[in-house]
Amino acid sequence: MTKSIEDRREAFQRLATRRTNEVLKRLRVLGHCANPQLYEYTEGEAKKIFQAIDKELKVVKIKFQNSGRTEFRL
Repeated sequence: MTKSIEDRREAFQRLATRRTNEVLKRLRVLGHCANPQLYEYTEGEAKKIFQAIDKELKVVKIKFQNSGRTEFRL
C-alpha cells in the first residue's frame, strides 16, 4: 500500500519540524560549553566542533537539493 502524497507531506512536516527543533535544542545545549567560567577549551577545539557541524550540514543540504533529480549524470 502506498501512501498518498498528502500523507507523505504530513509525515514530512511532522518529522521535519520535530527533528529540526531537536537539532536547534542540541545546538543551544552545545552552546553552554562556551561558558569560560565552567569549561576550558582551545580555539582549535572550538574550530573542530564547528568544522564537524558545517561538514554534516553541507551533506544534509546536498541531500535536499538532489532529492528530486531524475536524470542520469556522471
